Amino acid sequence: MAEKKIEELTYKEASQELERIIRALESGEMELEQSLESYTRGVALVKSLRERLDSAEQQVKILEKDMDGTDTLVAGEAASTDDTLSI
Repeated sequence: MAEKKIEELTYKEASQELERIIRALESGEMELEQSLESYTRGVALVKSLRERLDSAEQQVKILEKDMDGTDTLVAGEAASTDDTLSI
């Protein structure tokens, strides 16, 4: 069974997978190659989880600011990652 891409995992799924990886690495029963692959995946999961937490924290700050009536939360649109120049 192929692993899901990290960006396709929910926060909970990513967190649970990271816990499984940590337990497996701590057991010391994995081959070197498998340990390195698991470690690499674990680092990517940690990065993703931190980014999601940072994003959620920013959203909470915006909502709290909005609650006092000084600002309004407006849905934005992601910037284009296209490298072409549009005129």
